[in-house]
Amino acid sequence: MTESGVAASHPWGRIADDGTVYLRTGDGERVIGSWQAGTAAEGLAYYTRKYDDLAAEVAVLEGRIASPTADVKTIRAAVARLTETLPTAQVLGDIADLAKRLDAVTAKLAERQAEHAAARAQAASAAADAKRALVDEAEQLAKSDAWRPTGDRYRAIVEEWKTIRGVDRKTDTELWERLSAARREFDRRRRTHFAEMDRQRSMAAEHKQQLVAEAKKLADSTDWAPTARRFKELMTEWKAAGRAARDVDDTLWAEFKTAQDAFFTARSESLSVRDAELRSNAEAKEALLAEAERIDPNADLDGARKRLRSIHDKWEKIGKVPRESMGVLEDRLAAVEQRVREAGGSGTRHIVETESPLVVRLRESVTKLEARLRRAQAAGDSKLEEETAQALATQREWLAQAERG
Repeated sequence: MTESGVAASHPWGRIADDGTVYLRTGDGERVIGSWQAGTAAEGLAYYTRKYDDLAAEVAVLEGRIASPTADVKTIRAAVARLTETLPTAQVLGDIADLAKRLDAVTAKLAERQAEHAAARAQAASAAADAKRALVDEAEQLAKSDAWRPTGDRYRAIVEEWKTIRGVDRKTDTELWERLSAARREFDRRRRTHFAEMDRQRSMAAEHKQQLVAEAKKLADSTDWAPTARRFKELMTEWKAAGRAARDVDDTLWAEFKTAQDAFFTARSESLSVRDAELRSNAEAKEALLAEAERIDPNADLDGARKRLRSIHDKWEKIGKVPRESMGVLEDRLAAVEQRVREAGGSGTRHIVETESPLVVRLRESVTKLEARLRRAQAAGDSKLEEETAQALATQREWLAQAERG
């Protein structure tokens, strides 16, 4: 009720005598309520506070839209709600100003939304570029033969891909298809490569098993020279065979090496014994030569010949000497024989001599070497054939010289 029967007034409205509350707007007055709970001044203050509360809400929205991190969607919903309530708001105040302020917030929202859209578009473009870069790298890697590091890089690319967001679905799908195609091509090439490696390893294992089997058969051979050459050939074949699977290759190599070591250890021991025997033979022949070189055919020709035949018999029984000593020793003995022959041919006496033991020995050596040469040729052993041919040529030359002497 109004005081003293006079209507209470307000810059933006009034309370009539009957308690009806009016709000003044640009279109005239509208009833916003009824006040019966107290004096008109109290009523006007009540409706003014409600306006202040409404204005405070608008002010909050104005502050929030000014923030760079403003939630545009939430603010837009709040603006729509407040704008919808203004025509029926039960408040006393400048409703038009609130509407104008809300319109300004809406305009700011449009600007912010445009900024966000531009930022999203820029981010989407950057994200698409980042994914394109990954796709380009993936397509280059599809040609790589560095299988392990490339496989690791593909996994890293996929993980990095998952962290990149904001690309539109169509673009994202197209780029992912390209990335997947590159990975499939790399995987296909890698599978082909390792399948071929498995095939080669299987072939290598089979070949090396054959080499091991042969090496085991040769391990007990005492045919030293040709067996040693064959082991050298087996080693060459082993290296050319390629690698089998690691555990298989290691096992086969251990078996091969055991057989090879057994042969060469036995050969070394045998050659050591032989070398000692040859050196001993050389020493024995040196002693015979010392005896032969003391012969004086001019003093006693018959005695010289008898002693020389005895020395020849002992010489043959002694056997072989080291190769490097053989020529020197034979030459020294031949020199003694030459002195005896020359002594027998001097003066007027003519003595019928039997054929020189050296000639006989050289002729037998030539015969043996000729037989060995034929065997080497029949066996197709080119190295043995070459060595035998050289030795035969030397023996034939010595025989010719001995026969001429």
